[in-house]
Amino acid sequence: MDPQRQLSSLPFAVVLLAPDRTISVANPAAEQLFGQSLRRLQGRPLDGVLTFAEPLLAEKLAEPDATVSARATDVTVAGQGQHPRRVDVIAAPLVDQPGWQMLTLIDIGGAEAMRGDAPAGEEGVLRAPAILAHEIKNPLAGIRGAAQLLGRKLGEGDRTLTTLIADEVDRIANLIDQMQTLSRSTAPDLAPCNLHEAVRRARAVIEAGGAAPTIIEEFDPSLPMVMGNVDALVQILLNLLGNAADACRDGSSPRIAIRTRFASGLQLHPSADGRPVRLPIELRVSDNGPGIDPALREHVFEPFVTTKLSGQGLGLALVRRLVRDMNGRINHDRDEVTGLTHFRVHLPMAESPRRSVRERAA
Repeated sequence: MDPQRQLSSLPFAVVLLAPDRTISVANPAAEQLFGQSLRRLQGRPLDGVLTFAEPLLAEKLAEPDATVSARATDVTVAGQGQHPRRVDVIAAPLVDQPGWQMLTLIDIGGAEAMRGDAPAGEEGVLRAPAILAHEIKNPLAGIRGAAQLLGRKLGEGDRTLTTLIADEVDRIANLIDQMQTLSRSTAPDLAPCNLHEAVRRARAVIEAGGAAPTIIEEFDPSLPMVMGNVDALVQILLNLLGNAADACRDGSSPRIAIRTRFASGLQLHPSADGRPVRLPIELRVSDNGPGIDPALREHVFEPFVTTKLSGQGLGLALVRRLVRDMNGRINHDRDEVTGLTHFRVHLPMAESPRRSVRERAA
């Protein structure tokens, strides 16, 4: 997919700043926010176009290597009077491009107009693609139909791949439907899920794409079912495995390990109804790549933060949202001794009917 077209399709303002802090590239949403065309914006210093109400934020943005995330801050756009606009600001340096910085400005008022009464900030970033659901689902239907036609001409062994394509199209279409209808006041559908089956399904998709690193499974076969959503679990795993593959692919012996275990310490946090939820099931995805830039480690789950030259920076933000929708938690760490980067997902265990009866009797 053409990165320029992806940038143009984003509903939020994205600006590429040169090392001298002048505007080099601005997408159509940025042109609309500034009220000026790219031709007029190019070469202009950022502080000549925008004035930030918080001086500290302006100082931080002046540091080209800084990673910045500010919520609900006021800015004044030159030529639009003295009425400030409230925006979310996200800035991050470009990998392997010293001095260059990508700046994202999310107009909270504009985003709320598109979403109705949906909350601003990160949730808006993740739900805005639902606006394009119709355009996305149309080609998906074509892909599914082509896979089915191709499957009829193949032998039984090769038909597994076309079935995988059709199943993944169905899963993506279902995920789009959920993003269209799901709101924070509506709980997602949760049910007992086999975590290992979700891992195997995601692994099959990654390996079908070709050039996948060695993937090692370290499963605890005695684990009970988790309480979650199977499509969300597959999406989480696809993102984590895809990121791990990209991180270690250029190494001499690229390797990914997927481990499941019963966590020794129970993690508690309040659920929507105020009751504590235990998170005893741990899923860990590890890779032996070089690790995440230390400057970005505290921000990897924020929208538009990425170490990939062609990345949008939405993958891990979506992962965190999906994990939290299942009452779970996700974190990451780097083990410099072993040279491994770990992403850990902690999930609740599905209650057995026998246990539920005992608790109700009590």
